[in-house]
Amino acid sequence: MDIENNYIILNKAAWNARTEFHVNSDFYNWNEFVKTKSSLKEIETNLLPKNIKGKTVLHLQCHFGQDTLSIAHLGAKVTGVDLSDKAIEMANKLALETQLDANFICCDIYDLPNHLNEKFDIVFTTYGTIGWLPDLNKWANVVQHFLKPGGELIFAEFHPVVWMFDYDFKSIGYSYFNFGPIVETVGGTYAKPDSNIELQDVSWNHALSEVFTSLLNNNLQIAAFNEFDYSPYNCFKNTVEFKKGKFKIAHLTSSIPMVYSIKAIKV
Repeated sequence: MDIENNYIILNKAAWNARTEFHVNSDFYNWNEFVKTKSSLKEIETNLLPKNIKGKTVLHLQCHFGQDTLSIAHLGAKVTGVDLSDKAIEMANKLALETQLDANFICCDIYDLPNHLNEKFDIVFTTYGTIGWLPDLNKWANVVQHFLKPGGELIFAEFHPVVWMFDYDFKSIGYSYFNFGPIVETVGGTYAKPDSNIELQDVSWNHALSEVFTSLLNNNLQIAAFNEFDYSPYNCFKNTVEFKKGKFKIAHLTSSIPMVYSIKAIKV
């Protein structure tokens, strides 16, 4: 198989397999979410409008829809998109259980203009998303395509410095820059590390300069940028929770950035 050109097939299979474990994991805690209808973190809520009621929101790479439905719970009209048909199946099931209204589409986001004909006030995408995409210029073009004039991209992502390290955060194992696809076979999954699965997937590292350039080249003006020395998710090895819901790599403390966030406006 030509892995670089068939990455969608490999990654879809990997995320279908992960989803079956994720929906039953303590990490995502399906039953608790049904009660609270809230999974959003402080980093992204600080960028969202204070009153989102009535806004239209497109959530790219939504997994099985917890954040999508959290935004719907705030009163927005939300459409979630994901490559994994298993994730979209579970998103629709979760919508029924929470009695929240959201639209879900299963497709590769580069192909989304062929599946959706609507403009949105906000495009929302967070945590572990762009690393599965080879071409950020195409990604940013999709973002601007679906935004109304003056619409906002709300984006939070793990910092590219994090992806330079090996899985134990003991040494540098990867380049900061995008030198092509990274093909790996990994056991377990971040939401359930002891799960008995082994998955092959394809990812790409994207430097901050690549992110900024892709946005600026697609008429998206950067209105806010922040970096954080913690992750709001306990999804890495050798972490310590230094404050409730905030995790650092224990032996690195605050030495590295772990997350960044961007608000960009379509001009």
